[in-house]
Amino acid sequence: MDQATTNEYFISPATEKRIRDIASRYKKEPHQLMNILLDIQRETSNSFPHSVAALVSRIIGIPEADLYGFVSFYAMFSTSARGRYVVRMCHSAPCHVCGAQGVMDAISKTLGIKPGETSKDGQFTLEYCQCLGVCEFAPAIMVNDTVYRNLTPGRAATLMEDYQRGDVM
Repeated sequence: MDQATTNEYFISPATEKRIRDIASRYKKEPHQLMNILLDIQRETSNSFPHSVAALVSRIIGIPEADLYGFVSFYAMFSTSARGRYVVRMCHSAPCHVCGAQGVMDAISKTLGIKPGETSKDGQFTLEYCQCLGVCEFAPAIMVNDTVYRNLTPGRAATLMEDYQRGDVM
């Protein structure tokens, strides 16, 4: 993962090859665009910067504006670099009513960052998102692709400590 000094993502030859391999699958399975873009994002600092969108646009033949519109619409994509672990806190009413703010406060304190920030070591990004689709298990968070439900502030803090120690992958 190389970063140019202009804060634009530099695509190394090895990363470009992996992106090309992933993107080439789209031509065979166009219904898999979401999964393919998520796979590509994992190759690029958990983000989908302009240079990557331009490359993918050329490979799969979707206009760059359309691809970028897709990426900017969905919360799981980001156009700026994020941490290795993206922690998303549901910001919808059911989670809020069930104590989401206390959970968010515990996570924020444990990680030493506020929502919208990335930790100095580049390991964690903390974000709010809309509904995770598990309202009956509120409050809930998602760490990368894993959903954690029925959280309390204590459970959330312990979970973040487990991630910090590397006990959860």
